[in-house]
Parts: sequence; C-alpha cells; structure tokens
Amino acid sequence: MCAHSSGAMGFPLRLLAREVYDRVVAIKGEKQVALITGEERIEPPNARYFLCTAEAMPKTQGGPNGELAFVALDEAQLAANRERGHIFTDHLLHTRGREETMLLGAATLEPLVRTLLPGAEIVERPRFSTLTHIGPRKLSRLPPRSAIVAFSAEQVYAVAEMLRRFRGGSAVVMGALSPETRNRQVELFQSGEVDYIVATDAIGMGLNLDINHVAFASLRKFDGVRQRRLFPAEMAQIAGRAGRHQRDGTFGTLSGTGGTRDKGIEPAEFSEEEIYAIEEHRFAPLTHLLWRDSQPRFDTLGTLIADLERNPHEPELRAMPETIDLAVLKRLADDAIGRDVKGPAQIRRFWEVCSLPDFRQQGAETHSRFVARLWQDLRDGYLGADYAAARIAELDNMQGDIHTLQGRIAAIRSWAYICQRPDWVLARDEMAARARAVEAKLSDALHGRLTERFVNRRTALLMKSLGQDASILPVTLAEDGNLLVEDESIGTVTGFRFTVDPSADHTDRKMLLAAGEKALPRILGERARTLAAGTMDELVLEKGAIRWLGQTLASIEFGGGAARPVLTPARELAILNDPDKGALIEALERWLTAKLEPIAPLAKMEQATRDAGAGSEARALLLTLIAGHGYVSREKAGLQHLPKEMRPFLRRLGVTFGALDIFAPALLKPAPRQLLKAGGLDRRPLQPAMIPVIAGEGKLPSGYRPAGKQFVRIDVAEKILKAAHEVRAKSGKKRFAIDPSLAISTGLTADSFKRLLGAAGFRIHPAKQLGEGQFGPPRPDGWEWRPSRKKEQRQQPQAPREGNAFAELAKLVR
Repeated sequence: MCAHSSGAMGFPLRLLAREVYDRVVAIKGEKQVALITGEERIEPPNARYFLCTAEAMPKTQGGPNGELAFVALDEAQLAANRERGHIFTDHLLHTRGREETMLLGAATLEPLVRTLLPGAEIVERPRFSTLTHIGPRKLSRLPPRSAIVAFSAEQVYAVAEMLRRFRGGSAVVMGALSPETRNRQVELFQSGEVDYIVATDAIGMGLNLDINHVAFASLRKFDGVRQRRLFPAEMAQIAGRAGRHQRDGTFGTLSGTGGTRDKGIEPAEFSEEEIYAIEEHRFAPLTHLLWRDSQPRFDTLGTLIADLERNPHEPELRAMPETIDLAVLKRLADDAIGRDVKGPAQIRRFWEVCSLPDFRQQGAETHSRFVARLWQDLRDGYLGADYAAARIAELDNMQGDIHTLQGRIAAIRSWAYICQRPDWVLARDEMAARARAVEAKLSDALHGRLTERFVNRRTALLMKSLGQDASILPVTLAEDGNLLVEDESIGTVTGFRFTVDPSADHTDRKMLLAAGEKALPRILGERARTLAAGTMDELVLEKGAIRWLGQTLASIEFGGGAARPVLTPARELAILNDPDKGALIEALERWLTAKLEPIAPLAKMEQATRDAGAGSEARALLLTLIAGHGYVSREKAGLQHLPKEMRPFLRRLGVTFGALDIFAPALLKPAPRQLLKAGGLDRRPLQPAMIPVIAGEGKLPSGYRPAGKQFVRIDVAEKILKAAHEVRAKSGKKRFAIDPSLAISTGLTADSFKRLLGAAGFRIHPAKQLGEGQFGPPRPDGWEWRPSRKKEQRQQPQAPREGNAFAELAKLVR
C-alpha cells in the first residue's frame, strides 16, 4: 500500500487496524494517514492512506483526489462467517482500488475467488515453520511460552486460577476484553513476566505472539446456535499461533484436569485426520459465502427488511442468517416506535441506529431497548453534548470486579461508537475523546483486576530466584514504604514496623518474612539516622506516646512529673542496632523537651514542691494544683491551712487566687491544654480552641466551670467576678448594680451570668417592672454580696458500740 500514491486496508479487528495504522504513520507521517473504526476516527484533512475495520470501510473507496490507488481486505475468508460474513463478501465483490486490489485470506477461499472473480491472480505464501502434534500434556508439564485455549469465560478462569497457584500466573485474552486490555495482557506475556497465556479462540486472529506450544483445553465451542466441535481449519487457525516465521511450534491438548470437569473443561483429543490436516495445512475448501444486499431500498420499513432478507442469485452465495442488527430492526418495526418511521431519509437513519453493534452481547431483546431509547433522541436531531457527557460520566467508575468492568467497557464502547458519528452527536470530537478516555481508564482497571487475580508475580519470583535462601535477594525500601525484592512488594514498612503482605500464603509468608528481616536492620538503621538528624517535624504527641507515620516510637511516662518524663521505646525499635537506637532515643528526648515547653509552669510548680522554704501548706496546695493540671476549686484547695504570707510565693509561680478557683492562667491557653491531653496527663474532655464560653452539654471540659446551661473558662469567670467585686467596692453600698456587658461580650447568657455570680456569693434582687403607662429603660437588677459564713467542720468518727474491743480506746480520743 505504501508503494502506491494512496490506499486503504480493511481489517477484521480494531486492534489490527490500529497496529497497521501506527506502522504506516511511521512511514508516511500523521497528516497522510487516517484511522477509521466503529469507535475511533482519526481523519486528517489531506489523508491519503486509510486503515479501517471492515464495517467502517466505505463501499466505494474515495479520497481527496478521487478513487484510491490501492485497496486490500484482510482475512477475506471471513466472508463465510455467520455473524459478519456479508460485510467481507460485499467488499470482496465490490470494493476496488484504481491500480490494485488485494484480498488476503486462507487458501480455503481460493475456489470461490476463481468462480466469483475469474480475473483474480492467486498468489500463495507458504508457512515458513512447521506445526507438530505432541499429544496431551498435564498443566504441570506444559513447556514455558505456552498458550492454553478454552472456549468460555468459565474455562479460561479455571485454567488461569490453576496456573496462578502452580506456575505463578498467566495472561488472559478473551473476545469480551477491550482491545486496550487485550494488548496489555499480551504485553504481560510478551515481556516474559509470565510464561503462559490463557485465551479463547480470539487468540487465533490478529495476535502475533512468541508462543512455542498451543494446548487446547477443549475442542468444542458454542457458535451462537449450537455446541459443536471445531472445524479443522479453525483448529489450525488457533494452533498456528505456535511458532513464528522460521521457528517451529507444537500443539496438543490439556490433560489431567479431572477436577475441573464441572467447570466446563473436558478431556479432548485430536483425531488422526485432524492432526494430518493441521500439520499439512490441508483443509476442505469453502463451498459458499454469506451475502446480504448492501444497497437495500428505503421506501418503507417492510421494503428494507425484505431486501435485507432477499436471497442472492449466484449459487456460490447464501443468504446471511439473521444478524443482531436485522433482528433489532424487525422487533422495532413491529413496535409503536417503528410505525412512526416514514420517508426514505428517516428510514435510512433508523436503519443506521439499528446497526449499532451489540457490544454488550446481551441479545436482540435487550439491545433493541437500548436502540429504541437512542432513536427517541436521534429521530429529530442530535444528541446534546450534555446528555452524552452525562452518560459517559456514569460509566467513569473504576470500582468493581472483572465482570462489572467488562460490562462498563462494553457500555462505553457503545457510546464511543455513538459519539464518533458526526450526524448523531453535537461536539463530536470532544465527546468521542471523552468516551475513549473513559474506555482507556476502564481497560487499565480491568487489566489490573486480571493481573491481580491471575498473576502472582511474587510466587513466580520465588520459584525463579529465591529458592530456600532469602538472603540472596536485593531488598530495597521504596518511598511509599513498600519493601521490595526485585521490584516486587513483600510487605510494607510503616514507621519502624514491618508487615508481611497479608495476601501471601503460609509458605510464601515465611520466606518473605525471612527476606525482610534479613535486610531490616540495615534499612531501618538508615531511617533512624535520617530521622534523628532531621527536624522531626512529622512527629506527633498523641495519647501519651510519640508517633511517626501513624506508628508509636515511644510511650511517655510522667511518673517523675511533667518536668521529668520517661521514654519507653516501642518494641519495633528492638531490631535496630544499639548505636542507631541510642541516637534515635536521644533525639526523641530532645524533641519531647522542646514539645513540652507550653506546660513549663507545671514543671516550675513541681520544682517548687522540692523547695525547703516553701512550707508544707504551700507544697500541699502546689501538689493539688499539679494533680488538677493547673487549677482547683477554692473548696478543694484547703486555703484555710495556707498562711497568708505564703501567697506572694505562689503568685510568683504564676498562681492566681480567684473568687471561685485557684489556677495558673498560663495553663488555660489552648496549647498547654492540648499538650496535657496529648501527653496523657489530663484525661478529661478537651475543648481544643479553649474559647471563653461553650454550651453546657456533656461532661465538663478541662479548664472550665459550669454557669447555668453554659461552661465558662475559669480565667474568664474570674475576670467577670473580679469586675463585679470592683463595682461592689466602688459603690460602698449594700446593694449595687452590676453591668452585664462584659459577661455578655464573652458569650454568657443573662441566666448563666446570674448563676455564675450566685456561685461566687452574690445575691440578686430583681428590679420591679415598669407599671402600665410608664415608659423608659428598665430598672437594673440590684445585687448584694452575701458569702457563706459556714466553716468547714471535720467529720467526727462514729463512736464504737458498747462492748466493742475499741470502746475503751475511743475514750482516749481528744
């Protein structure tokens, strides 16, 4: 083709058209080459070379300069195929190049070509390599670089599962896969990552693989009508994948699968006649081709159906069996939707919609419903870009198992076909690009699911390289925490904890653990040194422990007080050698010292308790404050025992003597409260922002006191109470008015304000309401300070009953 000034080639598969398109682009350049398939169109304005699927190949070839010089049809023997034969027959009979037309196909087509095209020149190309039958082989005895052929998804999955368990896995190729997924699976085999490929008969066309042996798991298939034995030509088409160019190949059957009979795998064997036919390439010639009128009339739907079912006049041609597009047309023609289709233009458009390929493979009934819905949108115009984009977006979901992803790929292929039609969709280029992008993503996801299910790279690696000695493999740690052996993950390292891959079986688990533990002291030692020398910004203090990357490095014990926390290394650090472990612990201690700076007032109080001049009463109060993590109520502080001359000493330590509480204001800020909670010192509920007033729901948070239906921060409450006492002192009266504006500005309600003052000894005298007819601002409430005068009395012990052994001793109690 490239030797001519222009040309076109029709292929049976989209992936073949794409493969040859890439080769021609490398020779002629992108601007000269077009790719036209049912789901993709790349059409440069001045293209001279066209690579097409047979269905997308125009009947009369024409380019920018008139007819094309060269036309070729690949796999022309498919003209006898009961699903697509009429397409190939039509091209074989009518599609011609100006200078040369080439039909590429099996030798079985030769007699029909001589009859239908008497002037055709027949040129044979013999196979360079030979095929040899080697009989049945068990799965465990299959040579490397083998393909196992089955004829249903159940057969394919059953064989692939066995290969995964015993040989490390296989690639999988089925007709239901998208071309992109099929290519990715083929690359898995071609690259040598796996030595086996399990496929349906889709492997027999369009795939050139480095296969040495083809094993048939079965010799029977369902052809759309019935379950039948493969024809010798079909067997040869598949077996011919073995060997390539001048390298010989072998074929045979798969044996020893008795446990899989219930999965559809039955023992199979070739007959002597079939072996002879395959090895010698001698097959019965085709006796007829399948035909359907390629230019039917569009006067009425009845006329169209009659023309499509018309019998050919040539004896070498047979009428095409009912295909899915004709079945859909006949169903919808009898429906209400078909009765409204009238006029040649509308009937032609209706037939084009019915010709939408059934990518879902769900049958005429289901497919006709999809076509009917599509026709409702297309009969009077175009599909809107928003509608098409919404349908594509619904399929842009990479979740699900193999079957689910296959269904989405089939659905997006339908929309890719729809969106590449310029007379169907507005913004065709954009919508087609979106559909192809989603198909590519789904294909990648499906390839990943297939590989995940049917390929155990680690098993293959262990079988090839590991043996019984785990120390001979190079172990490296990836940036994402995966511990790798020759790029295969054997587990993950989070922080300093190694976790073997949970998907590994018991035998592999022991070997992976041995390989990992051999290298971990070196790898984790490097990590410890890097962490100790860095800023340690990723460390967090949480629930009484220092954590890094979600893992505990050391727990914290405050047995010696907040000033002297003790670190206990996590057991994961035991794998480190002593120098690396010591350097890391020393760095953690420095980090913790800096981290605890916000609670320095608490540490200062602890040091004061060891001051001999503090006095026992002051030390007792300090210990109470430390136990309360910075505050204690006056009732529990024991102030009646504290000499007044000791208060200045405590105030210098940052202690405030409030109306209701004794507290250290510096410890009521957000940072120290959060730190006390994270360090495990304060287990009470925490309000992280330490806002002045919060709703009084649930348990009392640390650093707050109740005020009616609200909680108020202790230092804020003291500020409000201090202002109230200043008003009392300034008024010099028994009753006085207190301005609530300060309390309200903090967020306290009027009721909570009254409750807070009441707790501090203030008694309210509500103001009288204005009488009827009186106007002006309301009178302020009156307040009076009447603190409780009750003195704490020590509870007297209960006197022993008479006759008790301690009755006499009780008399001695003063």
